[in-house]
Amino acid sequence: MTTPPVARTDPQTITQLGRVRIDEYGWMKDENWQAVLRDPSVLRADIAAHLRAENAYTAAILAPTESLQATIAAEMKARIREDDTYPALPHGPWRYYMRYAAGAQHPIHARHPEGRPEAETILLDVDRMAKGHEYFAVATATHSPDHLLFAHAEDNQGSEVYRVVISDIARGTPVGPAIENCSGNFAFSPDARHLFWTWRDAHGRPTKIFRRRIGTDEDVLVYEETDPGFFIGVEASRSGRWIVISASNQDTSESWLIPGGNPEAAAACVEPRRTGVLYSLSHWGDRFAILTNTDGAVDFKLMEAPDTTPGRAHWRDLVPHLPGRYITDCMAFSGHLVWRERRDANTALVVRRVDGTEHVLSSDEDAYVLSFSGSFEYDTRELRYVYQSPTTPRQWYAYDMDSRTRHLLKTQEVPSGHDPRDYRCWRLTATALDGTQVPITVLGLHGTPIDGSAPLLLYGYGSYGHAIEPTFSTGVFSLVDRGWFYAIAHVRGGSEKGWNWFLGGRGRNKPNSFTDFIACAEHLIADGFTGAGRIVTDGRSAGGMVMGAIANMRPDLFAGIVAVVPFVDELNTMSDTSLPLTPPEWPEWGNPLEDEAAYDLIASYAAYEQVAPRPYPAILAIGGLSDPRVTYWEPAKWIARLRAHTTSSRPLLLRINMEAGHGGASGRFDALKEAALIQAFAIWAVDTTDHTRTE
Repeated sequence: MTTPPVARTDPQTITQLGRVRIDEYGWMKDENWQAVLRDPSVLRADIAAHLRAENAYTAAILAPTESLQATIAAEMKARIREDDTYPALPHGPWRYYMRYAAGAQHPIHARHPEGRPEAETILLDVDRMAKGHEYFAVATATHSPDHLLFAHAEDNQGSEVYRVVISDIARGTPVGPAIENCSGNFAFSPDARHLFWTWRDAHGRPTKIFRRRIGTDEDVLVYEETDPGFFIGVEASRSGRWIVISASNQDTSESWLIPGGNPEAAAACVEPRRTGVLYSLSHWGDRFAILTNTDGAVDFKLMEAPDTTPGRAHWRDLVPHLPGRYITDCMAFSGHLVWRERRDANTALVVRRVDGTEHVLSSDEDAYVLSFSGSFEYDTRELRYVYQSPTTPRQWYAYDMDSRTRHLLKTQEVPSGHDPRDYRCWRLTATALDGTQVPITVLGLHGTPIDGSAPLLLYGYGSYGHAIEPTFSTGVFSLVDRGWFYAIAHVRGGSEKGWNWFLGGRGRNKPNSFTDFIACAEHLIADGFTGAGRIVTDGRSAGGMVMGAIANMRPDLFAGIVAVVPFVDELNTMSDTSLPLTPPEWPEWGNPLEDEAAYDLIASYAAYEQVAPRPYPAILAIGGLSDPRVTYWEPAKWIARLRAHTTSSRPLLLRINMEAGHGGASGRFDALKEAALIQAFAIWAVDTTDHTRTE
């Protein structure tokens, strides 16, 4: 099928705040979309037929790349150790870990007694459980504090509606009935007699915290969130002294406490929510360390308060605010507090003893990442962390916070071979339209010419304050080894340069994310890393907004655009309160139902609204039928409208995964097939652009 599907038009007139828009493809949204999330087979027949036709067309257009896709997927698989084991984390008499069996798509969760790795107990074999399912994923999976129980949250459709199962470790049998309609978030009480879990409502939003007595089906409502714009969750403090319930949106938060020694007690609010104030708690000895932006601490500071009186009136500065030093998170141990901070797109870990002395863990590479790697134990001197960079595979360390010595536990193995000395990483800076300096991370082979001839894959995100960090990714080397450069545009809307970097690409400042990305592309061209028409872009989820915007703003710069589960129907989605993420997203983008300025701003950049007669580059949009975050009809509508308006002959492709949701395929090897498809599309897009230019 080399003729593209022509979607029927059924114009719907929408009047909103005195403004009128036409949506000719609104019919692609199934009226029973919530049922479709849980059972994709009930998708309306005409929609299903259209999506299958789109998938067939994409497969036909990319058929010449099938051999290349298979080669790239094989290369990616060869870089993954199949029988891999992650470093075990100590907890009392046990060590807990995750490993993969050779050929397995999913992991095994296991433990062994301290000092006896041969005496393994398998706690959860996800690969076995996934048999017979097109999609299967486990979210939270953890043991109880007394080491007798193991609980996990499973999703077999990609809709992120989880089922929680508690098992007796010794017997390997379920304890009590499963918990249904969970968000995937849960926590054991310190006495291991109760499980606190988060319920999802009919809109897919987490709105209630229940306490279940383990072994029964008796659930007691502990907390209910009445604001549909807030997310909620529950966890136990690392000290075991508290159960912490958190409620937040992107700029406001609130925490509630339940004593760990009395899990049936009522939850007490720490400090009532105030718009614009964020705070989170880490229990530390007889106090809480509080990470917060209060008092104008835009890049956050650490405060402390007695655990007997944790309200705002008792907060005192512990680590003061320093503009440009963004404190992202912290971890408390009995004798130490460790926090992670980010400056100029790189990270560091800071260790503080109870006596107030501090020291820093960092690196002198141009681009790198330091991150926590987990810990079950509170009363320990050992910190676990991971170091990596675009050229350096992950390295897991055990670090003694008192002696300041570290022990290398594991280096990520690349079975097919990897020598960091073969590659080079650059940290560049582009100048945005308003003069702001935007970081770019670039990875390439030594010897790849910097004369404008190399193709380049440019990745971007720029939302929610989520930083795209310069991690090590085995997948990108299939392009880099073929003479491509791989680059990350650290655009505003993330937090690579602090929380102000997020605020500078949020709400009324959202267009900065798009113009920053274009500035990065132009800078890479000016510096000779690539040339106009030799760039393929990649953006996912909210990063799809960037892809949609730049397709409309500067189609001439790009040979191809990849948009995975892309948020491209922004105006219609932000006007639909039935969707799971609409009210929670209003602080991020604005509320076009009530705010005329927000409506006009979103309409000015929304990818779907701004489609017009232009010579669009080749575009590959990928969606998931059971995706609750970015619904399948967003990319489907976008591609249909693009195809009706483009003035170029470049293919506009849609691929909907009919058995998965937001995260795509759940198996580690199945996911490589999609990654290989994207890279083969990128190579094809550049090659066919070059061919067109020489005709």
